[in-house]
Amino acid sequence: MAESGRERVERDAGARGLAIEIRERMRARSLEEAAELLGVAPADIVKTLVVKRSDGTFLFALVPGDRQIGWPKLRALLGANRLQLPDAEQALAATGYERGTITPLGSTTAWPVVADAAIAGRRVALGAGEHGLSMFVDADALTAALDATVADISEPLARP
Repeated sequence: MAESGRERVERDAGARGLAIEIRERMRARSLEEAAELLGVAPADIVKTLVVKRSDGTFLFALVPGDRQIGWPKLRALLGANRLQLPDAEQALAATGYERGTITPLGSTTAWPVVADAAIAGRRVALGAGEHGLSMFVDADALTAALDATVADISEPLARP
């Protein structure tokens, strides 16, 4: 029987010596609602975004919930002219996780990770491989365990 998303996350975290806590949660309709359900600030929810490069490879971008990818910053950091968010099907094929559950831990391919510097120094919540679950982890321990590049790659969310 295939491992569940949660089992993949837990196995990978264990192999890296990374302490995580997985909590069940109700499905949220917004970032603010998710933060309230988890008892954290929106900035403490980290979105794991899958980014596709022009050569067809991917990377993970970890961005605080109250921010978005700063595309010019990320392109400059990577020396890339073209980056894009893949559709849900491509993201699933690249990671083995559905949108809303994606995490670098336990991904079917260990893509490089770029984490926004704003997550440093705090305990954060991320997807945990399955709907209805959130993973809590020390952001600095996570970026170290993933050998992530930590840089300024985000900007405030554009609000209508």
